[in-house]
Amino acid sequence: MDLALDSSTIIYLDNAATTFPKPKEVLEAALDAYTRFGVNPGRSGYDLCLMASELVETTRKELTRFFGGAHPERLVFAYNATDALNVAIQGILESGDHVVTTTIEHNSVIRPLNHMARERGVSVKYVPVGNDGFVDPAEITRRLRRNTKLVAVNHGSNVIGTIQPVAEIGKACRDRGVLFLVDASQTAGVVPIDVEGMGIDVLAFTGHKSLLAPTGIGGLYVREGVGIRPTRFGGTGVNSVNPYHLEEYPYRLEAGTGNVLGIAGLHFAQAYIAKRGMENIYRHEMELFGRLQGGLAATEGVTLHGTTSLENRLPVLSFTLAGRDPADVGTMLDVDHNIAARTGLQCAPLIHRQMGTGERGTVRLSVGPLNKESDIEAVLAAVAEIAADANV
Repeated sequence: MDLALDSSTIIYLDNAATTFPKPKEVLEAALDAYTRFGVNPGRSGYDLCLMASELVETTRKELTRFFGGAHPERLVFAYNATDALNVAIQGILESGDHVVTTTIEHNSVIRPLNHMARERGVSVKYVPVGNDGFVDPAEITRRLRRNTKLVAVNHGSNVIGTIQPVAEIGKACRDRGVLFLVDASQTAGVVPIDVEGMGIDVLAFTGHKSLLAPTGIGGLYVREGVGIRPTRFGGTGVNSVNPYHLEEYPYRLEAGTGNVLGIAGLHFAQAYIAKRGMENIYRHEMELFGRLQGGLAATEGVTLHGTTSLENRLPVLSFTLAGRDPADVGTMLDVDHNIAARTGLQCAPLIHRQMGTGERGTVRLSVGPLNKESDIEAVLAAVAEIAADANV
């Protein structure tokens, strides 16, 4: 591995995987905090430990407000959204339960549900999204049964960028007493989320995408009254004489030493997002994305998959190029043009199967907050060149 690689020369359009680069001021502030008091929070009463604990609890409060929650103790930290979704899914479902979800889901939902089906007898219904990539809330409602315990929906697609109508789905679930789990991996930090207003019972998020934190941090917000069975047990730094894991939140779903550096990243990224303005970040990304999508649509041989509408949309698209395997296009973008893109199925096989790209996948491009117009122009020129070579 070339550790001397100059990342500043790379045109990075894989922000749906993780935003890169992170804002410099966020990383510098997080590292400074970790350097000064990167100790085990909540385990002792000395000053450094109290400072670390204050950072953790302040970040809980900030994220609870950010997501429209009311109870910071019910904001629990995890490694990432996949980890958080596993905590929720395995902690909610029991033998005989029924789940409704969609074909837009990521493997972080599909695989845990498949394991619950195989190992606990949970039944799962996958609702197809429409040709435009949006799920019809009425189709969710129509598939609810008497034993439906959970509805799980991906807020924003990591393949085609569609933002699902979670408020409508949440209302339908709340009216029928069904728990509603939302995977906000792609939307948290760039699209407003109000767990109370949207009827969300459990929200899973990750830090390393639009929340602009390092990798290795994420979590859940769990609405008051919603119970999730703990599946991991260990030290909490509280009531150590108790031979069993604590029942109260946040300890109920947290075990062991947390990722203080990651939490520091979330804390300082909250300040960055507030200063720049989430709506301004989104507007910047979508302006660049509109140019990207329009330019690709005008390139001979390019097929865009999913909706081309810019409404209710994230700056993520998938395309294929006539005469070229998507993996080869990705390699040419990387090797010949220094452009980072994602190829394949993007860990979301069901939507690819529905779109007809399930065998080879697509090339995915995703815009981030630090991309520039020159990045977009370079990508369009590179795809045009690859397309022209394919037609020779």
